[in-house]
Amino acid sequence: MSLVSTLTRRQLTRQVPQLTHTTTRSFTTTVKMALEIKAEITTFNGKLYKLTHPSTTTSTPMSINLFIPPSALSKTTPAPVLIYLSGLTCSPENCTEKGFFQHRASQLGLALVYPDTSPRGLSIPGQSDSWDFGEAASFYLDATADPWKENYKMETYITTELPSVLFSSPQLGPYLDKERVSITGHSMGGHGALTLYLKHQDKYKSVSAFAPIANPTKCPWGEKAFKGYLAGGLEEGKKHDAVELLRSGIWKGGDLKALVDVGTGDNFYKNGQLLPENLEAVVKEMGLEGLKVRYHEGYDHSYYFMASFSGEHVEHAARHLGLL
Repeated sequence: MSLVSTLTRRQLTRQVPQLTHTTTRSFTTTVKMALEIKAEITTFNGKLYKLTHPSTTTSTPMSINLFIPPSALSKTTPAPVLIYLSGLTCSPENCTEKGFFQHRASQLGLALVYPDTSPRGLSIPGQSDSWDFGEAASFYLDATADPWKENYKMETYITTELPSVLFSSPQLGPYLDKERVSITGHSMGGHGALTLYLKHQDKYKSVSAFAPIANPTKCPWGEKAFKGYLAGGLEEGKKHDAVELLRSGIWKGGDLKALVDVGTGDNFYKNGQLLPENLEAVVKEMGLEGLKVRYHEGYDHSYYFMASFSGEHVEHAARHLGLL
């Protein structure tokens, strides 16, 4: 019987302090419910947990979807983790339901984490005025301009609080290997994956991205975000731009271990929002190795594109996490 089916929503919300939960690993622990389990779903022989928790970083509730593969559920060995960052307008649900990452992840023994794209439920003027700025459009940075800087701290959330909450969870943390983590993402999330990987080289073993906003200081989406979120505007935005970060010499890790996929039928690519060619150019300029950019004829920006290649991105992460 699942944990969710034996506890009422009221009990979960009240974080019952003496709850005991026994997993298939045959260990018993006292659960202090920092993470509220909204749903537990069996999929590809693993478990998908829909979670929320009160964030001390954003000062809002945050949603997370977590997939634990069957190998981790049935053995004592925790699973390496791939964090997926979603794009503009998205929530943890979109890729969970339409990206098909779980299929190959289940086969290889890889856990998947789908965090949200921004704080939600705030009363900041203008936060819902446009689809590419504000709620669901955080650009995975720590804002420095008012009124965003108090809550829009997504770089800190993704790199610090999110792993802390998951890995320290008494009921879910034991399934996850905190020493083996990679990161991936789509569009705005591809931008986030690339920049967080470059700035936090001790945290991730590899990176991949679908249609990333690779050079945001040079495209309309990035210009709008950086001028809005950052007190220093586009100049400060260079600290959140994969091309500019590489040009600064930030990368010290040898092989980049980076995979990027772009569809040639993607209107955002054709309109200059993505600029993967600039990423390729700076890697060559800096004499770096380990970036593979693939252009796929006819594919667009949608989840049809992502689902077509998500298995290969799971394999890319698995290779660098010791599963292949």
